Amino acid sequence: MRLTHYTDYSLRVLIYLGLRSERLSSIREIAMAYGISETHLMKVVQTLAKCGYVATLRGRGGGLKLAKSPHEIGIGEVVRHTEDDVALADCFVSGPECRIDGPCRLQHLLREALQAFFTVLDQYTLADLLRPNRTSLKASLGLA
Repeated sequence: MRLTHYTDYSLRVLIYLGLRSERLSSIREIAMAYGISETHLMKVVQTLAKCGYVATLRGRGGGLKLAKSPHEIGIGEVVRHTEDDVALADCFVSGPECRIDGPCRLQHLLREALQAFFTVLDQYTLADLLRPNRTSLKASLGLA
């Protein structure tokens, strides 16, 4: 399974905001820090705000900040909110019947693998991503 850019950018925004918890951040500065499109980040931030992960403050002196503590933001939950399609094979989605649907165990095996994937992600929060290498992360993003 490969996560979309949307999910990748969502996690990056949360990491950035987690590193800058003492002040508000802008989409522009996050985009510049990662070298990614502001337009893409605007859409990502809208979703993160709608899901309750990011607080947006409009107007002069406005910006972005985490809406929750990093300990309250589960990585598995974020991925579930930002990934539209986690189907690992065509047999997960409705469509033409598969000729071996009845006796085939592939769908069961893939469903179990997907569940294991999310079980691992559900064990971690944003705080876990920030904790071990906060200084290195800040330096990599020019925040040191």
